[in-house]
Amino acid sequence: MIEVYDLNAGYGKLHVLYDVKLKVNDNEIVTVLGPNGSGKSTLLKTIMGLTTIYGGKIIFDGKDVTKLRPDEKAKLGLAYIPQIGNVFTNLTVKENLIMAGLTLDKSEFNDRLEYALNVFPFLKACLDRKVKTLSGGERQMLSMAMALIMKSKFIMFDEPTGNLAPKIAAEVLNKIVELREQSKLTILLVEQAARKALEVSDRAYLLVSGRVIYEGGSKELLEHPELGKLYLGVKKL
Repeated sequence: MIEVYDLNAGYGKLHVLYDVKLKVNDNEIVTVLGPNGSGKSTLLKTIMGLTTIYGGKIIFDGKDVTKLRPDEKAKLGLAYIPQIGNVFTNLTVKENLIMAGLTLDKSEFNDRLEYALNVFPFLKACLDRKVKTLSGGERQMLSMAMALIMKSKFIMFDEPTGNLAPKIAAEVLNKIVELREQSKLTILLVEQAARKALEVSDRAYLLVSGRVIYEGGSKELLEHPELGKLYLGVKKL
């Protein structure tokens, strides 16, 4: 669904990503890992169209989207959910869901809203609550529901479990797996909780200083005698 070729990108003159190659197949969960400052978040932002691209190509669902604006990519079914700032905290839950469906006609919005609320049933009881009263985990779930309303096919998550309690973090990751399995979505996941992310993903990429130094199966990276320990703080079981 996503193919990235020789991607060089950054912010203005600040070069962050160097010759990055990445592929995410349809209905796959792929995790991008690496130490702080390695370019993980920049990679997601670049795919979405939020950075400066110096060279390379981004192909989404068979179409070259390298030069498209973020709103144009969103209309094609690509979604980016940052760790923070992914919901409108001063609006109600219902108003957030309405914002996600602004480009849909009324009938289609109602269908997508019903679908999203069936996937995240807890939202039904808090439609009139201000989002700022929700917990961190509930806000992450709301952002996922918004992506469903937008008819996203490919969702990029940037640190979805950041600053969450372990139990809530596990629930968020389980929900991401559920989105893949029940909603047939394709997922690209950036996560600091390396072991947990690798356990739920099919494949993984390891970024160090803006370059891919590993691509392969998640289990293989988890069990690698050097890479996991050196860059991720993960010890082999």
